[in-house]
Amino acid sequence: MTITTLSSRQFNQDASKAKKAAMAGPVFITDRGRPAHVLLTFDEYKKLTGGHTKIADLLAMPGIEDIELEIPKMHDLARSAEFF
Repeated sequence: MTITTLSSRQFNQDASKAKKAAMAGPVFITDRGRPAHVLLTFDEYKKLTGGHTKIADLLAMPGIEDIELEIPKMHDLARSAEFF
């Protein structure tokens, strides 16, 4: 794994260079010489986060509006709580 460090200015001037470098490992982006951001490939990000997908992300997927959602009616009514 190769770690690349770029200043914010370098990143802004050549984002494609940063994206290519991220294929080999994380890219640290600095502000005034201090690490401020890290650029990773999406696959590396998924590995770090465990690959869990949030429901909001799934609902925002393109084409989701074409999927039918059938919610079954609930037949169990709420009951009052029993305290002992």
